[in-house]
Amino acid sequence: MPKLDVIQEVQLRSQLQNFIQQHRDLDTAIHSLTETGTGDQLQGRRLKKMKLDIKDKIQAIENRRIPDIIA
Repeated sequence: MPKLDVIQEVQLRSQLQNFIQQHRDLDTAIHSLTETGTGDQLQGRRLKKMKLDIKDKIQAIENRRIPDIIA
């Protein structure tokens, strides 16, 4: 995998921070939903799926930024 240039690195870092914040926000929303019991199960499942999708995106960006080195 080719090395990232500076602009790509900055863009990836920005996307990563955005996804991390979205992940935290979803975690807070899910926690609030389960604590108060105000949401339905479908809404909770949707939020959890969104959170998992964002986690996958975070992992993909981290893998691009820090590629595996086979020794």
